[in-house]
Amino acid sequence: MKIKLFLLTSCLVLVIGAHAQNFRSGIKGGFNYSSLYVDDVEDRKIRPGFHIGVFGQTPLGEATALQTELLYTTAGNRTTYNSGPFDGEVDFNLNYLQLPVLLNFKVADILEIHAGGYAALLLGANTSSEGDFGSSFQELDRDNFESLDFGVAAGVGVNLSALQIGLRYNLGLTEIAKSSSAQDLLGDSKNVVGQVYIALGF
Repeated sequence: MKIKLFLLTSCLVLVIGAHAQNFRSGIKGGFNYSSLYVDDVEDRKIRPGFHIGVFGQTPLGEATALQTELLYTTAGNRTTYNSGPFDGEVDFNLNYLQLPVLLNFKVADILEIHAGGYAALLLGANTSSEGDFGSSFQELDRDNFESLDFGVAAGVGVNLSALQIGLRYNLGLTEIAKSSSAQDLLGDSKNVVGQVYIALGF
């Protein structure tokens, strides 16, 4: 039910925006730097990843607009281990279909500030490792994790004609562990993701 509701909401948001006057759309993608946090956000255990998708922008006034996006995006964290002479890394990977909804404020001819929130549907979870013990990959049961993640987002974008280069910070508000076994490992952890992106408007 949650999946159907999320997909229906995503389609409605994008379709309604597409029918607005002076609607602008495009594609975007970039790098993610993700981790997990409980109370305080720390810069340890950063996992590199990516995001890619589409966006639509509906003007609300001369200097404001509503921007909606539909992105495939990664989250999770990376842990390093050092067991005597052996070293390695273990990645905890979460993959989402994300729907950000943001207000854009144009503060200069080329500069925009973005603020809003997002909802994200969990598509898959896995762990991967690489080190002196070799490499491995294991799919995880999605039922161990919350299927929907909600959070807030803010960032800046620099417009260069049809191209935009930007930074965004996504702070999750949903505890990602659902089952007791996942809670034993992750506790009250939530997602946090920093993004560097390039967007091309049509």
